[in-house]
Amino acid sequence: MLLCCKFFISEGRNIATLDAVERVARSNPETVIVHKFHDRTYNRARYSLVSYVLHDCTGNAIYSPLQQTVVAMAEAAFNAINLELHDGAHPRLGAVDDIVFHPLARASLDEAAWLAKAVAADIGNQFNVPVFLYAAAHPTGKQLDTIRRELGFYRPNFMGNQWAGWTMPDILPQTPDRGPIVVSRAKGISMIGARPWVTLYNIPILSTDVSAARRIARKVSARGGGLPAVQTLRIVCEDFNEIACMLLEPNQIGADRVQNLVEMLAAQEGLDVEKGYFTDLSPEMIVEQYMNLISTKKSSP
Repeated sequence: MLLCCKFFISEGRNIATLDAVERVARSNPETVIVHKFHDRTYNRARYSLVSYVLHDCTGNAIYSPLQQTVVAMAEAAFNAINLELHDGAHPRLGAVDDIVFHPLARASLDEAAWLAKAVAADIGNQFNVPVFLYAAAHPTGKQLDTIRRELGFYRPNFMGNQWAGWTMPDILPQTPDRGPIVVSRAKGISMIGARPWVTLYNIPILSTDVSAARRIARKVSARGGGLPAVQTLRIVCEDFNEIACMLLEPNQIGADRVQNLVEMLAAQEGLDVEKGYFTDLSPEMIVEQYMNLISTKKSSP
């Protein structure tokens, strides 16, 4: 029974910081980094880690090496990242911005939620960081985009389409699920959740027309009347725009349907589109990668 953690930090440029976080992750032989992604324009990175989960005699989850590893990675990130000095094209609320757990193989969503809540308690208590739980980790299943919208995640605070520094009040308008209501400007807020597998797929729009890209992103999203279970975010890059897509039910609404709709909407705007790209592996590829890497670790002297 395996769990995958996707660990997002607000840093995609400082190689020393990225190396420090990765070094901590690799120090635990029972967890495996199966994939990583970072983007300088976004100034954001994501590590995908996998390990097992153990149960007691009644079947309740009681231990996963991911807990210790993820908390140690958070400590390394908090020590190296100052959100007041951060800027980028991707919205963010925290130095450790988002941690999500997915069940793999025979693991269940309940086990992923158990681990999310355990990690949230550790991060809230050890680092005095406000933590908001979401999806299966939240008592009522509150979704990530709802919480982010309430906290102003999607509102740029720099140059109209960028995010820089920290502009929220020191006392949060909402009470977090874990940790203090007073927020450190350097560390910010962390979102921690558990949900079934989500596919992340980005599509470049070959234009600097921000308004057109915003219209396309809106029309593709479920919120804007587009594809069900698809969330979108328009990102302004140096000489083009990008539609970052979160496919919440990838087996029902896949990347091909999203790509086709974006191309159709872009054509109506007179714009060209590149073929999109996945920022992570599929669940099947991640399990295969994990099995190969863990076998290599065990056979190493």
